[in-house]
Amino acid sequence: MSQYAFTPIGVVRSPFTQTAGTPIQPTAAEAAEGEVILEEAYAPGLKDIDGFSHVFLIYVFDGSGPGALCLKPYLDIVERGVFATRAPCRPNPIGLSLVRLLRRDGNVLRIAGVDILDGTPLLDIKPYIPQLNPKDDVRVGWLTGRTDGFASVHATAALGGETGGTGG
Repeated sequence: MSQYAFTPIGVVRSPFTQTAGTPIQPTAAEAAEGEVILEEAYAPGLKDIDGFSHVFLIYVFDGSGPGALCLKPYLDIVERGVFATRAPCRPNPIGLSLVRLLRRDGNVLRIAGVDILDGTPLLDIKPYIPQLNPKDDVRVGWLTGRTDGFASVHATAALGGETGGTGG
């Protein structure tokens, strides 16, 4: 199997400096503002991003524990397969968050709804286009009946390796 190496294109700045207290998903971080600071060499790639209200941030869970194929995710006491969760302890520690784009200042994006630890390495940015992601027949598996709590769930220190890097 091939291996791939990625180089961060920037860093995410947020008010969250430790796992404890960090929202575990953007829905719990609506008011939290932060910045995406791109390396100057990548700034031309931000051309025309201003017209989008939301962007996906793809980043490295650099503070997460070792990858586990089964774990106890937030909102559950039953062990689940990692690919049926959004836990950060993954075989490839890659995170994905949908954030609101407030504005662009040169190589800096001002964002809201950030659920990412301060200093997290950024791998990529993609615009959110709702027409490309519509789904009417969505099932949420083991989370059925449990998703109402997402808007207020924050990481706790007790969850240790299951939370490092946070986000989604």
